[in-house]
Amino acid sequence: MSEVRMTMPVAREHVWDVLADGWMYVCWVVGASHIRDVDDKWPAEGTRLHHSVGIWPLVAHDITVVRAVEPPALLELQARLWPLGTARIRLDLNEIAPSQTEVVMTEHGTSGVGKLIPDLIESAVLVPRNRESLSRLCDIAVGRVTRTASG
Repeated sequence: MSEVRMTMPVAREHVWDVLADGWMYVCWVVGASHIRDVDDKWPAEGTRLHHSVGIWPLVAHDITVVRAVEPPALLELQARLWPLGTARIRLDLNEIAPSQTEVVMTEHGTSGVGKLIPDLIESAVLVPRNRESLSRLCDIAVGRVTRTASG
């Protein structure tokens, strides 16, 4: 299992707002290239994002399903990418000060090829990717707060 932590200079509700907007998934998740559809009740448990990964024209279409949700503190997803299998992604949002949130992102393969990859190799691939994903998530959340405050 890989784990990445990042402290973001915004309240966790602002980070949650980005996560709760399924159409923003492609903006912060490294590798996601296109959102085709988002279930109306996203991110309620069982709802799905229909997404594509890869660079056009070499894209694969698949889905991500919400497995657990506790707004604004937890979002757990099951991402599928056929034929590679599935991965479980968990985002914990911990308020450490009124305008400071630690986000902990864990990910591990749960089926298919991803489950067979040794932990050390999985972490070597996922940690840099997920660190960049959290950096993008932070930039979006901070940008939204800054824009709202100045506008």
